[in-house]
Amino acid sequence: MLKDKVVIVTGGGKGIGRHAARTFAQEKAKVVIADVNGEWLQKTASELGRLTETLAIDADVRDEVAVKKMVDQVVSRFGRIDVLVNNAAIVPHFAWGIPRWPRIRDMEKDFWDRVIQTNLGGTFLCTKQVLPHMEAKKSGHVINLYGGGGLKPFGACAYKATKEAIRVFTRYVAEEAREYSVCVVIFSPGVPIATEGAPEEALKRLPGPEILGKGFVLAAELPMDQSGQCFAHENGKLVIET
Repeated sequence: MLKDKVVIVTGGGKGIGRHAARTFAQEKAKVVIADVNGEWLQKTASELGRLTETLAIDADVRDEVAVKKMVDQVVSRFGRIDVLVNNAAIVPHFAWGIPRWPRIRDMEKDFWDRVIQTNLGGTFLCTKQVLPHMEAKKSGHVINLYGGGGLKPFGACAYKATKEAIRVFTRYVAEEAREYSVCVVIFSPGVPIATEGAPEEALKRLPGPEILGKGFVLAAELPMDQSGQCFAHENGKLVIET
């Protein structure tokens, strides 16, 4: 079903984004990965290129000019955009045993702004730029990432604020895009995950992104009547999270 579809995955150089991109590549979709880390970007693009046609773009999702340039480049190359996965984020690695970010009273505004503008702002900018292309052909899927960040120990406030905002953003944009048959949903890993760069202890204790299976692929195949919902992957299928 996804063969030859065009999929953009932000933060696709490593971690959950890399896993998502690989699952789309295995379905023979045309995969675009965007990331700010050139080393991760090229390494992952090389791996995916053995599976499908792949395009790697160095893009900062906080920068609207860069995001528009990325989308224009994708449309120029492939002529369409079918799926956007808004994965790029700054994460406090709350599950890895690494010290969390400062309490709000001790947090520098520049750091707060960077988290907000990457996680929430990047989701906004990428969605804004792809919607006209999806709406023009009256089809498409936007998949936003949610989850993680508990109340204790302290340090996840900025991150969690972005994720709760993304959940509201998804619900409202889903209604705006409904008449154009663009399905906007949330994908929630549902469990702590250890990715590249995690301490050895965390890698032994926690599952890797592979536990998410083909969750992103399934999300990209959801029908319009599921738009606005939040889903998690369990036992090979998607289940609605309340």
